Amino acid sequence: MAAKKVDLLDIVQKIINLDSKMRFAAIIDSKGNIREAIMKTGKTNLKSQKEEEHFCKQVAQRRAMRKEFDRSLGKVRYVHVEREKVSQMVVYAKRNIIYFTMEPEMPINTKIRLITKIKKLTVGL
Repeated sequence: MAAKKVDLLDIVQKIINLDSKMRFAAIIDSKGNIREAIMKTGKTNLKSQKEEEHFCKQVAQRRAMRKEFDRSLGKVRYVHVEREKVSQMVVYAKRNIIYFTMEPEMPINTKIRLITKIKKLTVGL
């Protein structure tokens, strides 16, 4: 029996629609290639296309680097970077990476709630 094809666009749309302060969501493969991505309507990208692609490559490289510490420290649950203009979050699925951004200074409990929902949406990836 053939494996069910996952609709990545549908998953990314669901992630973007989780909260009004979401800006961008992407599913990235282990090499850092963007498999699917959406910028929320009405939001402007803070990075150029080339910068976005370069950033995603680095996200994948950092995942590989963090794996070195999985045995001693445990697996990474999520990565959170708070910048002046945007909050950046990364969640690791089995074979893919989910990268999303939101407006800065959102309460941490809201971010944790979003991370939990995104992990449930992407459990099969």
